[in-house]
Amino acid sequence: MGTRRPCDGRARAGPGPAPHAGDRRQPRAARPVLADPPGRAHPQRPPGWRAEPAAAAAAPPARVAPPAQAGRAALHGFGPFASEGKIPVTVVLLPGLAGDTEMWRDQLTGLAKHRPVVSDTHTRHASIPEMAAAMLARFTGPLALCGASMGGMVAMEAARQAPDRVRGLALLGTSARPENEEMRAVREKAIELFAQGRAREVIEPNVALAFDADPDPALAIRYLDFVLRAGASQLVRQNRAVIARPDARKHLGQVRCPTLVMCGEGDQLTPPELSREIASLVPGAELVMLPRCGHMLTMEQPAAVNRELERWLARVEKA
Repeated sequence: MGTRRPCDGRARAGPGPAPHAGDRRQPRAARPVLADPPGRAHPQRPPGWRAEPAAAAAAPPARVAPPAQAGRAALHGFGPFASEGKIPVTVVLLPGLAGDTEMWRDQLTGLAKHRPVVSDTHTRHASIPEMAAAMLARFTGPLALCGASMGGMVAMEAARQAPDRVRGLALLGTSARPENEEMRAVREKAIELFAQGRAREVIEPNVALAFDADPDPALAIRYLDFVLRAGASQLVRQNRAVIARPDARKHLGQVRCPTLVMCGEGDQLTPPELSREIASLVPGAELVMLPRCGHMLTMEQPAAVNRELERWLARVEKA
């Protein structure tokens, strides 16, 4: 069973991510990584092979219920099912670094009744504020934003830029902190290799960092495929955006929409402490930790993620 995690309202200080206190793995040496790395290197797929979604873990997630909230702006209607005369809310899925619709495959089907859309505005800009502004320009009206990793950074920035339009935030495996010096150096080295056409050298050795221990090899193949598909120029732009990302912590106390913060307990890239910090800073945020899950929670535990997103969307609809 998952254990309950307190959301105590205190920001955790520190120069950067700290290892999860209960982590069963030993710390790894820093290696060139992307923002949203992989699962684990795997032999070439056989002809005709097709990846299947991984089954959700049996253990339920740990959940911290939010306190009662008041003063929320009314949400008039929801998605395509809004009643006559009411304003629909668009559910926007924001991928992480190098991500595309593939990382949201199971959410596009599992949440189909809400007609979610996957934003691609993160592919054409080299800063988090620019990505957020482009997304806000593309999708008009009220929005419920669900962002994973770098996508969560974009979602938090969008909520800062347009607080009246963002009616819900779901922040998956992300960080509100600016980049630390160690990871800045790692990313700069990775950028050099990407620019030289050596992306595979960066990605393959780090696939295991994106997942919990012993991931399904099919997930590693899916991950490797979409990261390589992004191409060198996109990898360079997005890593530069992550390096220069703003410190979102000073603005999180102003968020007033229903907020879900979710993380895998085994996340090696954005450790659970970073999600606890976000949840402690957003008034009324709900914190969910998924056991036996790493950084790519939308792929590792799609059923559990969809269940929590449905609960979050119900909160958005009622707010």
